[in-house]
Amino acid sequence: MLKLLCGSAAFTLAASISFAAGFPGRAIDGNYIEARTADVWTGPCFANGEVEINGKEAILGWKINHGGWDGVDLDGLAVVGVIRTEHTLGNISEPVNRSRAVLIVDSRATDSQRQALEAFAKYMGGDLLTDVVKVAYMPVDLTIENGNIHGGAAKLTAGSLAAIETRALNSGDVHCGNEMVFYPPLSAKLDHAMPAFASTDSYKGDGLGETWSIPDRRSSFLGTFNLTDAPTE
Repeated sequence: MLKLLCGSAAFTLAASISFAAGFPGRAIDGNYIEARTADVWTGPCFANGEVEINGKEAILGWKINHGGWDGVDLDGLAVVGVIRTEHTLGNISEPVNRSRAVLIVDSRATDSQRQALEAFAKYMGGDLLTDVVKVAYMPVDLTIENGNIHGGAAKLTAGSLAAIETRALNSGDVHCGNEMVFYPPLSAKLDHAMPAFASTDSYKGDGLGETWSIPDRRSSFLGTFNLTDAPTE
């Protein structure tokens, strides 16, 4: 059986993950959403059955509530990274996993804000957003129902290119009884995250050599970030 990256312990449906963050600069906070083409809240047997078949694509979205980047105010703006990798994301049997990415930057942003949003996304996405093959400018909106990620309901739209819609996980989503947070979120610089059910997960753009629509999977995360010392230059 292949060994994949998994959580250190089983999580309940209301489980959460906490991450420490400390960076030089001014503060920035907001919400995060992610959806993959493989389950992230699942049992080991299901995950191993998907490895190298599914889970090579993902959509990552950040909405800035307050703060700025590189000295540029970003209140209310959002940015999305869409990625495709050679191997299943999180498969530790393949430590080298080349990624290509498309960035979708909020078209409401000014030129300086667009540059700052791109820099912010690359910082939060790390190696996954190193090779950006295309940047598109479209309206981006991330809405968390009632402003609380614990409700599990959220919606991301990135123009006509990408979309995620989630709901809370429930008892009907239990398939084997050994479910856990098998994969951590792809944006590690979060202070809190929890798994959710993706009723919509789609990408219709070009640049990655593939489009997809993978609805109704246990494949999403909702999270928050709060970098109290974000880079200023």
